[in-house]
Amino acid sequence: MISINDLTFLIGSRALYEEANWHIKPGERCGLIGANGTGKSTLLKIIVGEYQPSSGSVSMAKDLKIGYLNQDLLSYDSHHSILHVAMEAFERQNQLHDEIEVLLKKLETDYSEEVLNKLSDKQLEFEALDGYSIEYRANEILAGLGFSSEDQHRPLNTFSGGWRMRVMLAKILLQTPDILLLDEPTNHMDLPSIKWLETYLNNFEGAIVIVSHDRYFLDKIVNRTVESRKGKLTIYSGNYSFYVEEKSLRGEIQKGEFKNQQAKIKQEERLIERFRAKASKAKMAQSRMKALDKMDRVEDVDDDNPSVNFRFKFSKPSGRHVIRIEEAYKSYPAIDILNNADGVIEKGDKIALIGANGKGKSTLLRMIAGTEDFKGKCEVGHNVTTTFFAQHQLESLHLDNSILEELQSFAPKHSDTEIRSILGCFLFTGDDVFKKIRVLSGGEKSRVALAKSLTTDSNFLILDEPTNHLDIQSVNILIQALQQYEGTLIAVSHDRYFLDNVANKIWFIEGQNIQEYPGTYEEYEEWQAKRIKTGDQGGIKPAKANKPKKEEPKPSEIEEKKKQLKKLNQNLQALEEDIAEKEKSVKNLEEEIAKEEIYSNPTKLKEVNERYDKAKETLGAAQLHWEELAEEIMVLEA
Repeated sequence: MISINDLTFLIGSRALYEEANWHIKPGERCGLIGANGTGKSTLLKIIVGEYQPSSGSVSMAKDLKIGYLNQDLLSYDSHHSILHVAMEAFERQNQLHDEIEVLLKKLETDYSEEVLNKLSDKQLEFEALDGYSIEYRANEILAGLGFSSEDQHRPLNTFSGGWRMRVMLAKILLQTPDILLLDEPTNHMDLPSIKWLETYLNNFEGAIVIVSHDRYFLDKIVNRTVESRKGKLTIYSGNYSFYVEEKSLRGEIQKGEFKNQQAKIKQEERLIERFRAKASKAKMAQSRMKALDKMDRVEDVDDDNPSVNFRFKFSKPSGRHVIRIEEAYKSYPAIDILNNADGVIEKGDKIALIGANGKGKSTLLRMIAGTEDFKGKCEVGHNVTTTFFAQHQLESLHLDNSILEELQSFAPKHSDTEIRSILGCFLFTGDDVFKKIRVLSGGEKSRVALAKSLTTDSNFLILDEPTNHLDIQSVNILIQALQQYEGTLIAVSHDRYFLDNVANKIWFIEGQNIQEYPGTYEEYEEWQAKRIKTGDQGGIKPAKANKPKKEEPKPSEIEEKKKQLKKLNQNLQALEEDIAEKEKSVKNLEEEIAKEEIYSNPTKLKEVNERYDKAKETLGAAQLHWEELAEEIMVLEA
C-alpha cells in the first residue's frame, strides 16, 4: 500500500530520519509512537507529500485515497454550518446535486428529451453514489463525535479549535479513504467521543496510521506499533501493551549482547596492548586491531522510562475534610449544571472527574478552586493549601525566562539542585534548563507548568487536563509523581491510562448532582457497562458526608466554644512545632543510615535503625494526634 525505503530527512545538519524503512500493508492498523521531537508528525507529512525526503523514497499506488487529519486543520475557517462543511467530503455527490437542481429548474420551461435524458443520467449516478443518504451519514458521524442536532446547523466559525478539529475528522471519515493518517485524533475529545471513535475505527475497512499519546486508545485500535527513535523506525507486531513487553525483552537481550561484546573488546585490547611492542607478535596485533575496528558494535540500552526520584512534600497536612460543597446551584443560559448538589473531598482522596464535554467538569473544578461564582457553599477545610493547574497557565509563563529561571522565581525555597532534579524528571536535562520559554513547544511548556505546580507547598491539587500536549513518556512521569504525592487531588483528563493509575475515586455529574463511585477508573468502567446493560442504578452514592442538623447555640455556649477553639489552636500550634522537630530528627537519622561508616558496620546499623524506627513511630503518633485536634477544631468551627 505504502512503502518507505531508505528514507533520510534532514533538518539543517540534523538527521531526523536516516535510512528508515517501513511498509504499510492493506488493512493494517499501526500506532506510530515516540518521544516528542522524534519526527512522527513530520513522517506523516512526508507520506502525503507536504515534505520531500532528503534521500530515499515513499511509493504508493497513484489512485490511493488518503485521509489525513493533522493539527494544522485547526486554522480552517468557514461561515457555513458544520453539517455543510462535513458534507463537503461528498464532492461528486454535491456536484451532481447542484446539476440536478439546475436541470429541474430548466425543466420548468424546457421539456425537451435532451434535458430529460441529462436529468435521468445525473439522478442515476447520484443514486449509485448513495447520494440520498449522505446527509444521514453526516448526521450520524457528527452525532457520534458529540454534536447535537442544533449544533450541526451552527456555523463552523462559532466553535472553538477542539470542536472544529472534530468537524474536520468527520469530513475525513465521510470521504471513506483507503488509509487514514490520524495525528493526535483524541486531542480535545471527551471520553464518550473517544469511545465512539474507537468503535468506528475498529469497523473501518482500510488501513490506519495513528499518532497518539493515549495508550488505551492505541491498545483498542492498533495491531502494529512502529517506534520512531534515533532516526529509525522499529516495528512491533502488536498493540501498545505488546510493544512495552516486547521492547523490554529486546532490551534485556541487547543489554546481554552489549556486556558480552564489551568484555570481548576489553580482552582483545589487552592482548593487542601486550603484544604490539613485540616484533614477533606485531603482525598478529595489527590484524586484531583491524578486526576490532571492523566489528559491528552493539549499542548499550538507553533508559527511555526515567523514574521520578524525589518526593513532593508540603509543610502542613490538611484536616480530614479538604472540600465540602453544600447546596450548590450553577447554570448557564443554555444549560443547568448543578442543582442543590453536595460533595465532600476528604484527605488522601485522588479523584477523577469524568463525563462528556459540556457537563460541567471544568466549571466544577473552578468552583472548587474559588474562581467561579455559584449559589451555595464551598467550604475549604483546615490548613488546606491549593494549587490549580489549567491550560491557561501556559500563557502565564514568562517568555523571556529560561526554564531554570522560571522555577527559581516561582519556588525560591528550593535549591538549584532540587529544581534541576525536578526538571530532570520532566525531561529537561543538561543545558535544556537554559532554554528560553518562548522557544518551547506546547508539550514542553506544559511540562514546565506541571513542574511548577508540583514545587508548590500545596496539599491539594486541582488538575484540569494535565496530560494535554504530553507524550506517553511524560504522562508516565506525571503518573509516578502523583502516585508519590501524599496530598489530595482532583483531576479532569480524557487519558484513561492516567486516570486508572492515579485515581482512587470517580466523580461524575448526573441528574445535576455530583455522584461518586468508590474505586478505580477500570472498576468504574466495568460497573458502568453492567449498569447500562441491566438498567441498574445501584452503586451510585452522592459525593457527600452526612450533615448533622444544626440548632442555634446559646450565648454561653458560643463563649465556651471560643475558649475551646483558642485552647485547641494553641495546642495545635505547639504540636506542629513538635512535629517539625520530630521530622527533623527522622531526616537526620535517614542521613546517618546513608553514611558508609554506619551501613558497613552491622552493630552500628542495627542501633541507628532501632532509633529510626522509634522516631518514625513517635512522629506517626504525633501526626495522628494532630489530625484528631484538627478534626475537633473543624467540628467547633462548623
